[in-house]
This record gives sequence, C-alpha cells and structure tokens, in this order.
Amino acid sequence: MYFSSVFLLSYVFILNFFVSLQRMLTKTQAIVLHSLKYGETRLIVDMFTRSQGRQSFIVSIPKSVKGKIKKQLFQPLTLLEIESDLRPKLQLQKLSDVRLASPFSSIPFDPNKLSISLFIAEFLYYALRSEQHNEPMFDYIVNSIQWLDAQTNRFANFHLVFLMRLSRFLGFYPNLDHYQTGDYFDLRESIFLSTPPVHRDFLYPQEAEKIQLMMRMDFPTMHLFRMSHQERNRLLEVSLIYYRLHLPDFPELKSVSVLQELYQ
Repeated sequence: MYFSSVFLLSYVFILNFFVSLQRMLTKTQAIVLHSLKYGETRLIVDMFTRSQGRQSFIVSIPKSVKGKIKKQLFQPLTLLEIESDLRPKLQLQKLSDVRLASPFSSIPFDPNKLSISLFIAEFLYYALRSEQHNEPMFDYIVNSIQWLDAQTNRFANFHLVFLMRLSRFLGFYPNLDHYQTGDYFDLRESIFLSTPPVHRDFLYPQEAEKIQLMMRMDFPTMHLFRMSHQERNRLLEVSLIYYRLHLPDFPELKSVSVLQELYQ
C-alpha cells in the first residue's frame, strides 16, 4: 500500500511537471486583427504578437464598468501589451492581463484614417493567417500604424506603400534589379520582363512602370508621387491580385469598396 501511494504521488508529480512544460506565461506586444462576439460576455480575438506570431484568444468582458478588461481594447489595429498563459495545444488562448501599449491620437477620430485602418486590419487578418514569430515584420507593422496615426495630411497613398513593402517580409517583394522602360511585370514570378510571359497574370508596360514607381515610394516621400483617384484604385486592385497569387485562399476583402471611395 505504501509503495502504491509513493508510485501514485511520483506519477502525479511527473505528470504535473510535463504539463507545466506545455504552459508558458508570456508577456508580449500584440496587434489586434479581428474580434468576434462569442456569447454575451466573451470575445474571440485574433492578434499578431511580437514573440509568438499569430494567436487567437478567448476574452471574457466583465459586465461591470469597473472591470479591467474593456471591449474597446480589441478594436482593429489596437496596439496592446498582453500577458498570457500560452498552451501550445489550445486553439484559443486565455489572457491574464492586457493594457494599451500605444493609444491612438487620431485614427479613431479621422474618417479617412479609420477607413484605411479597417482595410489594413482586414488585410492583415488574412495575409498573416498562418504567420509565425517574425519580429521584424511585427515592428514594421507597428511603426507603420504609428506613422499613420501621427500624420495630419499627405497619407493618401499609405495603404499602397504599406502593402508593397509588407511583401518583403512575406517573401515575394518584386525584383527591381533589371527593370527597363517598356518592360512587362510578371505578377506570378515578381519580375520585370522585356516580353510578356506565357500566362495571363502580368501587367503591360504602362502599368508595370507604375508598379516600379510605387516600389520607390516610402511614407515620408509618397506624397511626391501624385496619382488620380482612378490610378490609386487601380494600383490597389493590382496589389490585391498580386497577394492573391502568392497567398493561398486569400479572399476578396469587404473593406475595399469603402477605401475606394476615399479622395474622389
């Protein structure tokens, strides 16, 4: 009987030890991508975290106004500091603590910025669907969002520059090394060609030149590249086609129509 009790206690200790190895209390920064109401007092929240990549969380929202965790914390693109007891086998993780990392000063209050941010959030929700730990990409996204929030004007091309520069982190940034005026752009292979490829997914020289110009833009200088409403919408359309060719199951985005109405 004594040995049975010792064996049982040893077994429980070893089991708890291995369970503890599967748990990891993690503090990290996170970007809210999407939240969905689940029941009366809970949300399912998808986030891109700095230390763990894409994660989904089940979040309880207290009914009391004095509750620490507020529903407003989980608006799209909100930048958070979170603490979570991560368990690799769980599809929905639980938050131990959450707070704002960098409150927005203008994005929620500027209709144009808000439309852009909702588009970026929906875009990232699908583009980062299986993305793992990638600190440089996380920092790029955060710095971009903070840049937009700080701007008072000259951000009309923000979403175009953001999409194209993000492709560098995802592994299909266009190769500009050998571009010459009159080249075609192969959307599948991300290269410029002197003759059109044998498939249909390419741009003719006039639009290929605009892609090359867009690759030269960055946030501080993009206002120098003047575009009409139609040109901006066409480049957005081409950018999304480009992503759809390189990311599996990338869908049509609902927020595109709202974005296309801006700056008419």
